[in-house]
Amino acid sequence: MNVSQDLSILHLILNASAVVQFVMAILASVSFMSWYYIFRKWFTVREARTQTEQFERDFWSGGDLNSLYQSAVNNRHGTGSMERIFEAGFREFTKLRSQKNLDPKDVIDGSRRAMRATYQREVDNIDAHLAFLASVGSVSPYVGLFGTVWGIMHSFRGLSNVGQATLSAVAPGIAEALVATAIGLFAAIPAVVAYNRFSHEIDRLATRFESFMEEFSNILQRQMR
Repeated sequence: MNVSQDLSILHLILNASAVVQFVMAILASVSFMSWYYIFRKWFTVREARTQTEQFERDFWSGGDLNSLYQSAVNNRHGTGSMERIFEAGFREFTKLRSQKNLDPKDVIDGSRRAMRATYQREVDNIDAHLAFLASVGSVSPYVGLFGTVWGIMHSFRGLSNVGQATLSAVAPGIAEALVATAIGLFAAIPAVVAYNRFSHEIDRLATRFESFMEEFSNILQRQMR
């Protein structure tokens, strides 16, 4: 078997020590899961952004609030986060406004609390599994480094029984150990990039939700006069 065959990636993985192979298997599984969540989060964020833009167009087009509310209630499964925030606030506003001898400020405050509770749930749903990507990005390189260190230690222990250590004897052991670090980086880099990108997008959506809640509260306050 020639040197190129000895140092092929598949050969290095198959001939690594049990501990290094275990580390590689963990990193490969984590990498697969992170890519699954990356694609899932990409679709989730894109859908949330599209639904938010659509509702903003409908809301600011000057339509009747009651009509928008009925549309949100009738199509609850197809509504976006901002529409559900609107639905919660308007439902609470309507309920409190019908009560007699209730201060207008209390009506608006109740509507704001309802919107804030729904806002928190919606942001938590969009933000789900983002912490997993952060953990993969921060921990995977160290797990890979552990596999590398262990593999190199294993190689040098094997060399203790050899009379003369040559490059051909040392290279395969060190190379197979370094594969663990490479797999760790392969798992970590996409997770870090995706986490930063999605965090930015979710922060922008959260800001739009908060701005809408303030503007909608002002509209409701004007209706109380």
